[in-house]
Amino acid sequence: MAYWEKEIRSLVGKAIHRYGLIQDGDRILVGVSGGKDSLSLLHLLKERLKRVPIRYELFTVHIDLGFDSGRADILRDYFEKEGLTYHIEFTDIGKRANSSENRENPCFLCAWERRKKLFQLANRFKCNKVALGHHKDDIIETLLLNIFYSGEISTMLPLQSLFKGKITIIRPLSLLEEKKIEKFARAMHLPVGPSGCPSSGRTKRKEVKEIIETLSRKNHRVKGNIFRSLSNIKMDYMLWKK
Repeated sequence: MAYWEKEIRSLVGKAIHRYGLIQDGDRILVGVSGGKDSLSLLHLLKERLKRVPIRYELFTVHIDLGFDSGRADILRDYFEKEGLTYHIEFTDIGKRANSSENRENPCFLCAWERRKKLFQLANRFKCNKVALGHHKDDIIETLLLNIFYSGEISTMLPLQSLFKGKITIIRPLSLLEEKKIEKFARAMHLPVGPSGCPSSGRTKRKEVKEIIETLSRKNHRVKGNIFRSLSNIKMDYMLWKK
């Protein structure tokens, strides 16, 4: 096994242990969009079952957004080949979010509706946790997005309990950079493909990503410093409303 592969597996394990993401007996719904992040997450969690002293169940879910991209058929074949327990939910979420009635912020509505559907399915299939493929770059970008466009300091959490503890979101890729996940997905020959979304590549997140990349070319520490700042908050130097 190459060093970089070991590093990926080590960082996933580190995130799981650091944030207490998985316990013995968990039934985990893994949301799989068909992109590199969610497919890598699924692969790593399945693989990890063979070498950890605890047992947990994986229940794979793909929410088809209604773009007629053919991803559902490709993913169904992959899930069956891997012997996974899965469910594919067909919806029109993507079409409604990108319709003429909702041109202001299609990504927000799509993400909101997908997340709501995942929670409904987690409850239906008796899963206590929902694993999502968000990574270190997503956490950094979300922090800046919320500062720039929402006027607040907040971001995604590796572990987030919802509905009075009935469902917990976990993000085991929280310590992994996107470029490493992309390399992993290629090496594992995962069936990564486009979603068919017409808004792909034209989002505020893409703009923020480009800002970070521009700054990182001048100083390679920028991205890491933003991530570290989330656990290095100096409260005496924050503004408070009276």
